[in-house]
Amino acid sequence: MRPATAIRQRRSRRWLSVNAKDELGRRGEQAAVEYLEQAGLRILDRNWRCAEGEIDIVAAERQVLVICEVKTRSSTRYGSPLEAISRSKRARLRRLAIRWLVAHGVLFDEVRIDAIGLIRDESGSYRIEHVRGVG
Repeated sequence: MRPATAIRQRRSRRWLSVNAKDELGRRGEQAAVEYLEQAGLRILDRNWRCAEGEIDIVAAERQVLVICEVKTRSSTRYGSPLEAISRSKRARLRRLAIRWLVAHGVLFDEVRIDAIGLIRDESGSYRIEHVRGVG
């Protein structure tokens, strides 16, 4: 059996790494919002949730509703951030887009699903890759 202190330390390290990962994600989403605003998109909602899931960023580009999935990584050790967006995730985002439209009672000419991948470098700045129309 392991001593209680070893178990506590192990849990403690895991807790810290989860918090660091969450913070990386929050900062990445903020960088993505700033990037989208500079590109001329209007941010309508962030981290919108319903029973089926969450949309990271809801934006508008003229008469197009843009649903953005944001993935942030500190390196490409486990692949690019965009590789983490699976076919099933893209399908879920399409369903969530419809739910968002119904919940807010608005109409758009078109709905587009975008993916934004961010990699944070050692200086704390981000390299951003924005792929339009992934789903």
